[in-house]
Amino acid sequence: MTRQFTILALAAAAALAGCNNEDHTIVAGPGADDQPMNNVGVTLPPSIAASKAYRCKDNSLIYVDWLSDGTARVKKTREEVGTTIAAGDKALTGDSKAASISYNGQSCKA
Repeated sequence: MTRQFTILALAAAAALAGCNNEDHTIVAGPGADDQPMNNVGVTLPPSIAASKAYRCKDNSLIYVDWLSDGTARVKKTREEVGTTIAAGDKALTGDSKAASISYNGQSCKA
């Protein structure tokens, strides 16, 4: 029994000695320079700087998301996407720090 184990161990050692012992470099994919998406200039959308609810003169509510690039998004409910209004547009006057704004000619207060 011991002799068979010794012979099997020697055979296994001889088989493993015949393996190629070169160093292997495993690469997951192409290099970083080959990826064109990393080289494209990506601009992120503006973030929400402030969100406020305003009550207008006709007793209606509007919700305004003030964005970091100066634009605003006006909504009738909190859940909807709303209408984007560019900075300096006459439809909406005021900013996120103002206590009252004007939207479509109506005075609205926070």
